Amino acid sequence: MKIVYPICCGIDVHKSFLVATIVSVTELRTLKYRKERFSTFNKDLCRLKQWLIENNCYDVCMESTGKYWVPVLNVLEPELRVVIVNPKWVKAIKGNKDDVKDSKWIGELFCFGLVRSSFVPEKPIRILREFTRYRCKLVNMRSSEKNRFQNGFTVCNIALDSVVSDMFGKSASRITDYLLTDENPDAEHCATFLHRSLKKKAVAVVESIEGFQLTEEQKFRMLQVRQHMAYLDSAIESIDRKIEEMALPYAAAVQLLCTIPGMKQDSALAVISEIGTDMSQFGSSKRLCSWAGLTPGNNQSAGKKKSVRITRAGVYIKPMLVQVA
Repeated sequence: MKIVYPICCGIDVHKSFLVATIVSVTELRTLKYRKERFSTFNKDLCRLKQWLIENNCYDVCMESTGKYWVPVLNVLEPELRVVIVNPKWVKAIKGNKDDVKDSKWIGELFCFGLVRSSFVPEKPIRILREFTRYRCKLVNMRSSEKNRFQNGFTVCNIALDSVVSDMFGKSASRITDYLLTDENPDAEHCATFLHRSLKKKAVAVVESIEGFQLTEEQKFRMLQVRQHMAYLDSAIESIDRKIEEMALPYAAAVQLLCTIPGMKQDSALAVISEIGTDMSQFGSSKRLCSWAGLTPGNNQSAGKKKSVRITRAGVYIKPMLVQVA
């Protein structure tokens, strides 16, 4: 096999320590190894970088174990070329596996160019990605709380959601606020909170509320849910302002993405935070689609094609692309 990196290093990363093995090619075309163990504290990571530079090793490969690889990348990235690989591509042989052997195996595969680098965007994009993914989590959490709030009225024999189209609209919010805060709420009085076209449904609204069974304990729980929703709304607004500030350098790319029918600014920012603006890192549109988990794999044996499914990859970017399409 062709030697791609005459001097390289394989790193097996864990939470509190890592094992690094420098693989170098001798004049006799054999491999020589030098192993060292370091902690994941910043002082020891700096010592790791110095150890690699002293041994003239500027090419490093490690697997993407959780988030433990990120601190190592932060320290090594400025001076060294670091390749992050999917763990399934560097999996050691079963029954012959430990931390030292894992780092050695990763180094050997990297030396012969047998590993494929994962896509790791530049640091500003990675930071932006953390914000957009956190915003996605907050929005999902808010949706869950809305469902919980709505279901709370359903189990109390209040079928208001069957009459109004939006349980969080102006009229419905005034009604739910009245039911949760008044000591002796009256179903007939709820008709006075209706606005515009909902006034035509006054009879149906009253009928959906009559006979409700809303206890003090249930009121307390739903008030807590509503308070949490208000907090989430405030948090999302703050995150949005910060994301807009961080996305200023990518205004041209956002504007270009927004020319796609159905693509809004939030979605455009989410796409940029996932793939960055340098498309040369993917090579082709097909590879980008594959990375986003939108391309089925190949599973053919003995002339028969077996069923394949798209992967779970791209869980944050895939919804944006599918919704636009």
